[in-house]
Amino acid sequence: MYELLSTYRTELGYTVATIVFLFIMQFLLRKTAHRVGKRSEINITRTRLMFKYINILIVLIAVFLLSLAWGVGLTELSLVFSSVFAVLGVALFAIWSILSNITSGIILFFSFPYKIGDKIKIHDKESPIEAIIEDIKAFHLHLRTIDGELITYPNNLVLQKAVSLIEKDVYADEGKDSL
Repeated sequence: MYELLSTYRTELGYTVATIVFLFIMQFLLRKTAHRVGKRSEINITRTRLMFKYINILIVLIAVFLLSLAWGVGLTELSLVFSSVFAVLGVALFAIWSILSNITSGIILFFSFPYKIGDKIKIHDKESPIEAIIEDIKAFHLHLRTIDGELITYPNNLVLQKAVSLIEKDVYADEGKDSL
């Protein structure tokens, strides 16, 4: 055991330093996302979705840094990452709308001016929608019309269409009446 530790002392040191660094980065990123969520009054489920994205980013960085620490050369590492990204690129090109909706979901998390419970109108030429935002997911919004119909509206279309606020947080008014 002692021989193993002495042989790989440098690599183990880099591994421990990398793991500590990534835990600190993850903590800071999660704290920042939580602070943005609280300041913007974003629903906790949307904030947790950002936590998942942060975890994925940290894992990718960890794989890269730990590979370097354990002696994988840059040429081998670049070959593996370029191959993986080529396969992912082809796969994501085939399902580009999913990637577009995920990206739109991240943008909506940080800059969408409407909250769950707001009544909005989406100005679509063919079929305008007037509804209450029930939930904001990674791929789509859940909208409830006045008739009670549930509409799932893709996030990328929300960013492409004009959206206006009709009434601010209708659920909050219902909660005040019941108190």
